[in-house]
Amino acid sequence: MIADTNLFREYIDQAFEKHPELFPTNISQGYHLHGFTKPSVKIKGMVQIRIKTVIDGEQYTIAPSFILPYMRGKIGAVENALFLMKYDVPFSALTHVFGRNDMYWYRLHNSWGRNSIVGTTIKSEDKLPKNLAADEKHSKLKKDKVYLPITVGQNCILGSEVSKTADGKDLEAGYGVFVAEAKNISEDYTPETINTDGWAGTNTAWKALYSNVVIILCFLHSYLKIRKTCRKTKETLNMIKEKVWDAYLANNKRSFSQRLRRLREWAQTFEFKADSTKSKILKLCSNVNKFSIAYDHVNCLRTSNMADRLMRFISESLVNRQYFHSNIESATLWTRSRAILHNFTPICPRRRKKMETGLVCPASRLNGFSYSDNWLENLVVSTSMRGYRQ
Repeated sequence: MIADTNLFREYIDQAFEKHPELFPTNISQGYHLHGFTKPSVKIKGMVQIRIKTVIDGEQYTIAPSFILPYMRGKIGAVENALFLMKYDVPFSALTHVFGRNDMYWYRLHNSWGRNSIVGTTIKSEDKLPKNLAADEKHSKLKKDKVYLPITVGQNCILGSEVSKTADGKDLEAGYGVFVAEAKNISEDYTPETINTDGWAGTNTAWKALYSNVVIILCFLHSYLKIRKTCRKTKETLNMIKEKVWDAYLANNKRSFSQRLRRLREWAQTFEFKADSTKSKILKLCSNVNKFSIAYDHVNCLRTSNMADRLMRFISESLVNRQYFHSNIESATLWTRSRAILHNFTPICPRRRKKMETGLVCPASRLNGFSYSDNWLENLVVSTSMRGYRQ
């Protein structure tokens, strides 16, 4: 195709009209074909064509979607290995089966973290989720404790960084990466609600980033704190579980408040084996106003279940690799890469609905389409311009 300039320009014009998010915005002002790249040493004989925009003279390379960025390899040669990385297959095992060496697979894995997570995953501003959940995963960097502020929405991981502490300022910087990437798609984007577990540092960070956002206290975490105090007394735990979740299922604020009042009255008269059980129940009931806010926002996340489930994906990987061993920069690249791999690798067939066909991954479900039926080719195309709108 690149040998026929007229055919190539026609193809680029059609692609820009259909998917403008993959191109620099100034290409609409006109562009010139600007020659070829030198033949690649990594992929013998491979050449790519370059274009030059009229308005500012910026140069860009038009790369085929079956080639990895920076000529790291062809899609068909690394697709299966990258898919297995999602399931924590060691790099040494990948080397044994697919060749190359351990460092090649390590660098290939971490390279995805250099792209914008939000921009790579979400392709139009109307798909930016209005209701989010956020939490921190505790981890270790060598001997030091670190924290991973993770933002999720629409079953996708949209932010995953590494912070040295869990105070408001460090968490604000960690969650702020998501904010910056989201603003790159839409300057006016502001989420309506964010579900958190109530940690002061988390709430402070989000309020600093979005002053008008509504913080929703996670109901699940309050129940888990109660359950932790009475696991051995199963009969009592079953009674508590029934009453707590019966309150959660109330249809409106009034009914919810009534059920929590009944729960408080029952807890004050019931004889628990541990005083901490009663105190945790009473604390849950005292937060009725914080929980009731959720009824004002129909589509908000009342629990952090989505965040917990997606954090488990990263948590299990950290356990398998014995946490982080290098520096905070490489740790950040690793956790960002895990987020992007989760968003683009195919969902287990057992979880797919019968009516779904073609590529099914969290990113394609969010956007309503995919660029290719091949998951890795879809990811490569999505990382055009490193996921940033320029």
